[in-house]
Amino acid sequence: MDLNTRAVHVVNEPFQQGSWPLSVPLVQSSAFAFSSADELAGAMAGPDGQYVYSRRGNPTVRALEQTLAGLEGGAGAIAFASGMGAISGVLLALLKPGDRVVAQRCLYGGTFAVLSDLARRYGIEVVYVSGDEVAEFEEAAVHPATRLLVLETIANPTGQVADLPGLLAAARRLGVTSVVDNSLASPVLCRPIELGADVVVHSTTKYLSGHSDVLGGAAVFADDELRRKVWPRTVELGACADPFAAWLTLRGIPTLPLRMREHCVNAAVLAERLAGRRDVSAVHYPWLAGHPSYDTARKVLSGGGGLLSFELAGGREAGRAFIERVRVAKLALSLGGVESLVTHPASTSHRELDADALAAAGIAPGLVRMSVGIEGVEDLWGDIERALAHEGGEDPGGWGHLSLLLG
Repeated sequence: MDLNTRAVHVVNEPFQQGSWPLSVPLVQSSAFAFSSADELAGAMAGPDGQYVYSRRGNPTVRALEQTLAGLEGGAGAIAFASGMGAISGVLLALLKPGDRVVAQRCLYGGTFAVLSDLARRYGIEVVYVSGDEVAEFEEAAVHPATRLLVLETIANPTGQVADLPGLLAAARRLGVTSVVDNSLASPVLCRPIELGADVVVHSTTKYLSGHSDVLGGAAVFADDELRRKVWPRTVELGACADPFAAWLTLRGIPTLPLRMREHCVNAAVLAERLAGRRDVSAVHYPWLAGHPSYDTARKVLSGGGGLLSFELAGGREAGRAFIERVRVAKLALSLGGVESLVTHPASTSHRELDADALAAAGIAPGLVRMSVGIEGVEDLWGDIERALAHEGGEDPGGWGHLSLLLG
């Protein structure tokens, strides 16, 4: 089926013989009763049996898992309490002391922190590569202890798109399990399992739920045997998805393809216009001609995504001032919701780094990250223009315009 159809028709178990509700029911129960000890014991044998305890399985959570597996083209999935729960659960389940991980250099900060902690506490070796060169990965991976390749579909905030077809094929040849974070692309723009990935992780907080009201994560597996290997470790870790969060995510998924199209269209328009301004020294958007990943992005993605970043010529102070002047876009962390959000990494998420460290991370002092929402693009552009031009006297951010805009 077309992805639009799959997104609308989420997995839903029959509620009674011959009929079922159109909306997936929220089953909030933490435990389930049995009529015999043998039935209870049998239900605890694996991830797909009868429901026993919601840390081990829940009807609403399982509906989300099966829906995500269908969207990504996987054999099965495990839902988690957060994106970091998914990343941590997979890494802890698949790695042991002395193993080597090859990871893309431009990784989400939380993933980098987990890998650094595993290296420090358990002697796991982490080798970082660009994500652009297959030969570079092969050189790092040709080692008997290499277990995992960790990549991101679209890197945050630079917009780098890894050479997934080449790297995943090389990993498979070398017997290295591959893990791809697909949070910024969603299954609408890329399905890494179809390109050869073994595990795809998501922060369902982002585009999958899409409304800034969910904390959740998921891992989708190309092979069910690998899912069954990871599942016991995740049960022990306790980072299971909450049924209500799973239910909210299921409510968001049917509109995912529609939202992603609007995110991509708006972000592409803003990227093109920002690239033409003299007060903007660089724009980072993978589908913008001139971006280092442009050719790869056109092959790997079906759209440029909703995240863009741009460097202001005025440096740190210009970036800080910009995020305080915008009014349609909101100054907030996270991304992927229907509303536009802005941050200035140099003074917020990466504020403890000096100039050299920021440069090494690819973050210019004046870099602004924008998660582009689905608002009217002309309203977003007007908001950006006013924030850049410092117009409006006592109304520098456009409060007056916003009140008119919102009626």
